[in-house]
Amino acid sequence: MILTNSIKIAYKNLMAVKFRSFLTILGIIIGIASVIIVMAIGASAQKLILDQVSGIGSNLIGVLPGASDQKGPPASALGVVTTTLKYADLKAVLEKRNVPDAVDASAYVTGSATVKNKNGSFQTSFQGVTASLINVEDIKLKEGRFFAKEDDTNMSRTAVLGFNRAKDLFPNEDSIGKTISLKNISLTVIGVLTERGSVGFSNNDDMIFVPLFTGQKLLLGIDYLNFMRIKIDDKNNMDKAVSDIEITLRGQHKIKSDASDDFSIRNSAQALDVLTTITNILKYFLAAVAAISLIVGGVGIMNIMLISVHQRVREVGLRKAIGARNSHIISQFLVEAIFITLIGGILGIIIGIAVSFLAAIIINQLGYSWQFMITGSAIILATSVSIFIGLVFGIYPALKAAKISPMEALRYE
Repeated sequence: MILTNSIKIAYKNLMAVKFRSFLTILGIIIGIASVIIVMAIGASAQKLILDQVSGIGSNLIGVLPGASDQKGPPASALGVVTTTLKYADLKAVLEKRNVPDAVDASAYVTGSATVKNKNGSFQTSFQGVTASLINVEDIKLKEGRFFAKEDDTNMSRTAVLGFNRAKDLFPNEDSIGKTISLKNISLTVIGVLTERGSVGFSNNDDMIFVPLFTGQKLLLGIDYLNFMRIKIDDKNNMDKAVSDIEITLRGQHKIKSDASDDFSIRNSAQALDVLTTITNILKYFLAAVAAISLIVGGVGIMNIMLISVHQRVREVGLRKAIGARNSHIISQFLVEAIFITLIGGILGIIIGIAVSFLAAIIINQLGYSWQFMITGSAIILATSVSIFIGLVFGIYPALKAAKISPMEALRYE
């Protein structure tokens, strides 16, 4: 009954100064909505990133040129050109006596260039790959064929188009057997991949694939690899395979100590763990930054409550004169502060969910597999924070109101 009366009084006081109350609540709405949006988009982005990595397979091991700390990326991943990884390393890894658990492996070089045909020209990304790519990444063909093993090293002037690239270059005709020009090198299209979408931070649909040595020698003029992927027979053998690959590459590069490694090895499980940690840190950091606006909202609440105390001196004094205790006055003002933040919190949650849902629709329209994710913990946290802000920033005005004496109220003009 006392709580009900307190809420009624709080509502009456808010309605008495509607515009000022709205501005006060607005600070809480913005703060709570920001937290909800950041946590929702952060959770969705995290899932997208982790799905991208896991999408290429849970039994793959990646090898990149350049040394790195186990917890950090190799220099090549940061754009530093490192030339220590060679095609001979791929062949050594595929020898059963070296890495018995390796099923297959693929080498990659990447670049960008202008592609031309009779229908026009545009800038595109391309990859020089080995024929084993189709097995390592479980790629499917829409039409035509993929490269043969002998194409890896014979500088065959052939190309396989990603789904989107085939539509761009040959919008109304069959692309198989047609000719395209990449860096002024004529290539014959022998295959088109099925539509797959973005996987592992790259989109094969937008890629043009050429045989490894064609990419290395003819298009890029290099003799090293950008990276390798090794497919392992069972994910339970990943640790052993990593150790075997390390020993093999150290032998290839004549390295005697692991401190002198000029390569970095990562398996997909490690990549998922690292990315989960990084994305969690970013998600909660951004949520903390967004929560700063709640402090601003809390200051606004304290301000309006102090003004309310000043305007209600007579009311407080009269209540004390007829028997109200300090605890009654404190609880009344705290209920009012919590009432304000709770209204702001509920509206903030609704707005935050709506904005997150709209963002998910827009991002999906842009071609990403984006899931709308609102967790119960985020809503509970937002509601709890609202109440906490009301308590923290309402306590001082409440204590100030409790100190008002009946005599002071009688003298108040």
